[in-house]
Amino acid sequence: MAQSRRALCMLMALLLGLVSMSAAQGQNANDRYRLGSGDVISIRVFGEEQLSFDRLRLSDAATVPYPFLGEVRAKGRTPVELEQLITEGLKGDYLINPRVTVNVIEYRQFYINGEVEDPGGYAFQPGMTVRKAIALAGGVTDRASTNKMFVTREGDPEGRERSVELETRLRPGDILTIDESFF
Repeated sequence: MAQSRRALCMLMALLLGLVSMSAAQGQNANDRYRLGSGDVISIRVFGEEQLSFDRLRLSDAATVPYPFLGEVRAKGRTPVELEQLITEGLKGDYLINPRVTVNVIEYRQFYINGEVEDPGGYAFQPGMTVRKAIALAGGVTDRASTNKMFVTREGDPEGRERSVELETRLRPGDILTIDESFF
């Protein structure tokens, strides 16, 4: 009985540690992720329901209409940077010490084309790799080359294709192309 109780306690401690690590990794990803057109975010201002929004899709210009502040530009900012921008805008004239949180509810799509069964746009999820993207698209066709895969990164001013491998991580807005094999 004592051994099973001790094992249960150890298991609970392990699970708590994993949950804490997962939350910390998610927060770090949220700190680095750059917002763009098509992302769906939530904005919460503690104690201010009229300034809180459960779901806001960023416009084509990646802006969001916000009370008292007008059109707030989110494009290229991290959720944390957007929190700080809104906090500073509300501080003083509107609220004494606003507590703002911004979370990504849905990431913008990535796209896959070429020699896959079901090309098109798919919902991005953190940790998305080329291998996972191909699986979402129904797998490769018989003519596909797993040696000739390319990604065009959203925001690349030159729009150049970069060679990728199956474990290369994708980003929202990326365009993944699987070329045809000649043999």
